[in-house]
Amino acid sequence: MLKFFLFSIFLIPLCCFNFWWLVHLLLLLLMFIYYFSFISSYFFCNLSYFMGCDIFSYILILLSFWICSLMILASFSIYYHLYYFNLFLFFIIFLFSMLYLSFSSNSLILFYLFFESSLIPTMFLIFGWGYQPERLQAGMYFLFYTLFSSLPMFLTVLYFYFFFGSLSFSLIFMFNYIYFIFYFCMIFSFIVKIPMFFLHIWLPSAHVEAPVSGSMILAGVLLKLGGYGLFRVFGILLSSGMMYNFVWISISLMGGLFVSIICLRQTDLKSLIAYSSIIHMGLVLSGLMTLNNWGIFGSLILMLAHGLCSSGLFCLANIVYERLGSRNLFIIKGLINFMPTMTMWWFLLSSYNMAAPPSLNLMGEVMLFNSLVSWNLINTYVFLIMSFFSAVYTLYMYSYSQHGLGFSGGFSFCNGYIREYLLLFLHWFPLNLIIFMSNILFI
Repeated sequence: MLKFFLFSIFLIPLCCFNFWWLVHLLLLLLMFIYYFSFISSYFFCNLSYFMGCDIFSYILILLSFWICSLMILASFSIYYHLYYFNLFLFFIIFLFSMLYLSFSSNSLILFYLFFESSLIPTMFLIFGWGYQPERLQAGMYFLFYTLFSSLPMFLTVLYFYFFFGSLSFSLIFMFNYIYFIFYFCMIFSFIVKIPMFFLHIWLPSAHVEAPVSGSMILAGVLLKLGGYGLFRVFGILLSSGMMYNFVWISISLMGGLFVSIICLRQTDLKSLIAYSSIIHMGLVLSGLMTLNNWGIFGSLILMLAHGLCSSGLFCLANIVYERLGSRNLFIIKGLINFMPTMTMWWFLLSSYNMAAPPSLNLMGEVMLFNSLVSWNLINTYVFLIMSFFSAVYTLYMYSYSQHGLGFSGGFSFCNGYIREYLLLFLHWFPLNLIIFMSNILFI
């Protein structure tokens, strides 16, 4: 595992020179090398020093490789306009290194350290390459929400070390401690990071102000850190979870319904996609909180599917923004007249966002449906209404942007570039490909 980390560290000197596409290609090459060390075990494999991975971390590290390489492909305008692109590449490589270390850490305190370190490059991406002056406020929201919520976890981890004597994931599953404040402090950081309804205000503002690369990594990987952290710490919180998890499941599912209605009132395209992320991650949180196999692996699959699908939708929103200079749904109407081939990609990614077959999203939602219904029968009705509303707001987004009378000032722009079609294809293709290998994930 250490060799992949060293490879990524040695990409940093390339950022100092004019090697934009070389860094992109080397990240893809590294992903393919990593892919062939296939892991399907529940136990830590490929152990090296403080690192290792099981199937959960293996899949999320692959997602990090994929999204970080596509971030470079999506942000070509930064390179084209020579807008501090060397620094931009450095922050992407640094962010990827922190994510890789977070997902492959063997110890709770190291996971916490790298989990927090991933904030720094993300905040610089929002501050340095964001769009409006409000990006400073959005970055502060992002920073303080996450830092404030993670301090209790740090204190709890230290207390746990003095009490138990080890923080290794391989050992702490033997521990079973029933104490509400310990339980709450341990998971609070992760439910803010996912984010859960009531603690989600930082996410739409961060997405709206972030550049396309910031939105891609936020939706694609950073939200998944919360789900991954919950999966790891529930090894020591099983008894507490059985007593208290109903609170978070109830808030997540009801919050999903409220946010679905909020989505129908959005006029900013990015804001709408960001709110839909909150709904999907609420389902992930609910699945993890049920503490059964269907829920845990359904959450893993939905995290993977959401990372690819939501990132692709943010790319589409950016393609429109680069042409028209606006993301307002009242201005970007009638895109089917201007960019008919791009409308096909809008249709494909929108239909996958509402879990139409044969998408990976559908597979994840079916597994989560099994999990939540087996946990409590009332969840059936809530899940059905959420599924209906997810179709409603996705169709609202698609029909408002593609149909209608076009904006009179919007005739002077071209169709998509090959780079953009490649970018969208690389988001969409894995969503189809992985479902054919679903028997491996189910086994």
